[in-house]
Amino acid sequence: MHPVIEWKDGTVVMLDQRLLPGEKKFIIHRSHLEVAGSIKDMVIRGAPAIGIAAAMGIALGVAELQKDPGLNTPGFLEARFKTIVKAITATRPTAVNLFWAAARMEKIFQENRHDYPLLREKLIAAAIALDKEDYEVNRRIGRNGQELLKNGNTVLTHCNAGALATAGYGTALGVVRAAVEKGKTIRVMAGETRPYLQGARLTVWELQEDGIPVTLITDSMAGHVMKKGMVQAVIVGADRIAANGDTANKIGTYSLAVLARHHGLPFYVAAPLSTIDADTPSGDTIPIEERDAAEVINFHGRMTARPHTAVFNPAFDVTPAGLITAIITEEKVLVPDFSRAIASLPGLRQK
Repeated sequence: MHPVIEWKDGTVVMLDQRLLPGEKKFIIHRSHLEVAGSIKDMVIRGAPAIGIAAAMGIALGVAELQKDPGLNTPGFLEARFKTIVKAITATRPTAVNLFWAAARMEKIFQENRHDYPLLREKLIAAAIALDKEDYEVNRRIGRNGQELLKNGNTVLTHCNAGALATAGYGTALGVVRAAVEKGKTIRVMAGETRPYLQGARLTVWELQEDGIPVTLITDSMAGHVMKKGMVQAVIVGADRIAANGDTANKIGTYSLAVLARHHGLPFYVAAPLSTIDADTPSGDTIPIEERDAAEVINFHGRMTARPHTAVFNPAFDVTPAGLITAIITEEKVLVPDFSRAIASLPGLRQK
């Protein structure tokens, strides 16, 4: 699979995920504002991929300044850097990887701001390194998580937490891929994930590309397939994990966790340490993005409700830690008590 995002010849190239599975198109971004627009408009999505896009967008924004006549003016670079970061971080409030990546770039800026050519070089190198690092992190998440799956299991997943949501390989789907690589027969049941259909359009597509058996269901079928014994585990990704283990993920995740608990099924969250927000004590304080009503009242350009229908369209919900069986990270598999497990992580990165 071609990289979802790539730094190429001084530009940021992204696979336009809005068009999948019908069309495979890449967009070339030549400014940080274009990158910000693509993050906001979901050209790229998935917490790890958003973090990479944020880092590349910031690096691109600083690179844009090399021909600006005000570059050597006192205070100019600091002011413009703040503007660039603000444009990037204003795009998606829930995915903490975005803010973590911005903080990482901010540190590099502070260390090198008095030498613009070196600063530009270091920011670009850091963004590229983050892309490569994320892929390796996903492989480690997969290796840790596949131990939880048995040969012959069918896994239910939600939204897309695969190669398309990361630098490649995936978090939740990375666990599936790792299990398959170990020789296990694993099948996937993917919920369509209304209203944006990331499950139907993206998860199903990438699993089909890899030859992993996948069955598409509507979101409302989840309880039925659990009751029928058609799935043995639920694995999802995460956009932000609070210090107590409460997890924000695509809207509909909370419902799956409740259903899994009722049917005695394990509910796993697979995510990198960068998705854990140690500064957020619980899910109650995780900001939840609300998106445009048009996503709910339109389907493929056709109206499904009257134009002025009142719509509530939160992009995420929060699953309480008490409903989560385990959190699979690159460091290890965390089990309750999550507050204690998260606090003890030696590899937890500072935001």
